[in-house]
Amino acid sequence: MFGHARYSYGRRFWDEFCGTSQKGAISWVSVDEGDVVEQIRISDGRMPKFRPPFKPGETLEYENNSYTVTEVEQAECIALRGRFDEELQVGETYDFVNATGEDNRLLSGEFWGAGSMWFQGR
Repeated sequence: MFGHARYSYGRRFWDEFCGTSQKGAISWVSVDEGDVVEQIRISDGRMPKFRPPFKPGETLEYENNSYTVTEVEQAECIALRGRFDEELQVGETYDFVNATGEDNRLLSGEFWGAGSMWFQGR
């Protein structure tokens, strides 16, 4: 499986690539303003319970790690190609939060209606 999605947040955009490792694990690689992050979806049983609203500078504690909220935005999917591990549609929007921790760790959440997904990466 391999897919490429482009998301807009205001005047900027970032690209995400969905792929499968040799062991069959699904990961997302996000490329945003020169930063490259590989992220793995957190399973429902381990998913953080945090919900919006978030504020930049806020601290989130998750699995004995501290993360500082660095970005709170709304994203819109503006382009898709390939195959993904979830249903995506051009034009759909969601709110997201990115929080950074030690050792270049990233905790990222996506929110729409009552739904949410969380990812961890570096």
